[in-house]
Amino acid sequence: MDQFKEAMKFRHACKIFDENKKISDEDIYQILEVGRESASSFGMEPWKFLVITNQKLKQKLQPYCWNQPQITSCSHLIVILAAIESVKIESGIPAKKFARRGISKEQQEKYLNVYANHLKTILQDDNMIYTWTSKQTYIAMSNMITYAATKKIDSCPIEGFEKDEVQKVLNLDSSKYQVSVLVPMGYRINPQSPQLRDDFEDIVNLTFAPKTK
Repeated sequence: MDQFKEAMKFRHACKIFDENKKISDEDIYQILEVGRESASSFGMEPWKFLVITNQKLKQKLQPYCWNQPQITSCSHLIVILAAIESVKIESGIPAKKFARRGISKEQQEKYLNVYANHLKTILQDDNMIYTWTSKQTYIAMSNMITYAATKKIDSCPIEGFEKDEVQKVLNLDSSKYQVSVLVPMGYRINPQSPQLRDDFEDIVNLTFAPKTK
């Protein structure tokens, strides 16, 4: 079995971590680097990663994360934020991101117009922007937790949290970034539970052909 598939078998939603084992600085850096290098729509990279190791801060967050033990038992708590302000045309950031491609001013304007027209509905309010950018954070998260698994590092993506309260504890400006998902990482203390998945044939249609009238 190759390394990637082995990592997929190893990875599971770890419910409690060994508090005496810590992820090395080098490993956590590489995990975050994988997230940074992940794909995103229009190359906007609409995310930010907060890395929390302070135990007191974890304890403050835990009541607003359904008191889940992963929050405080993990080695590193990664809070993935979805960008709001930086994807708006008026922020100037999309234009800068297109400009770094080394293309002409005319091509930059063309890309910016395509971006604006394609996303004109999405970019009209912060709630819709959050829906768009938070979905993209899952691309980065998926890459990070799978890479972590190649290092035998466990993780547990968490959506069970009170968003507004977590943002207050983190003192976030929600007009710029909002919490998308929390990812505790560390090392398991209990054996892995069996991996339960539907059969390949139930998920994949290799002979798909839409019916035509």
